[in-house]
Amino acid sequence: MGHRLSRIVTRTGDDGTTGLGDGSRVGKDCARVQALGDVDELNSVIGVLLAEVLPDDVVQHLLAVQHDLFDLGSELAVPAYAALKPEHVLQLEQWVTAMNADLPMLKEFILPGGSRPAALAHQARSVCRRAERALVTAAHEGEVSVSARQYINRLSDALFVLARHLNQKLGHADVLWQPHRRD
Repeated sequence: MGHRLSRIVTRTGDDGTTGLGDGSRVGKDCARVQALGDVDELNSVIGVLLAEVLPDDVVQHLLAVQHDLFDLGSELAVPAYAALKPEHVLQLEQWVTAMNADLPMLKEFILPGGSRPAALAHQARSVCRRAERALVTAAHEGEVSVSARQYINRLSDALFVLARHLNQKLGHADVLWQPHRRD
């Protein structure tokens, strides 16, 4: 890949199109490119979360997620290519189960917040939900693998549980929603 990325300014997208990995060109506003951008934004938000002081096991899981999201981006950039497998989905499910094991049962909805790392995990979760919606839209226009759609769905669950896990590890309570609250 060394020489492929040596020229960043190409001017080929000045007409509102972008090149996919199979050599085809599509509008920068097509559903596949939108999904690719949302997945990229999610990866960036996770990068901001990783800039926080986090437990080592969380760092390792999030780094694996970043690599998986890059693989998902490659799926979106190359039509008919699938990089994510059912094993990726299973790994997320196992991480959620492990983090959730020590958390108290939720009896209320919670608001994003608590500690800064938890709030960033909630932000990543909300971006993940948008990326999931974009993947569903892209799937209507072309092939998006089942594993990719399952992965992004499980990842939003993992980020929610991660936020609660981080609050617990950092000694912060979850912020409970108080419906019909008056100041």
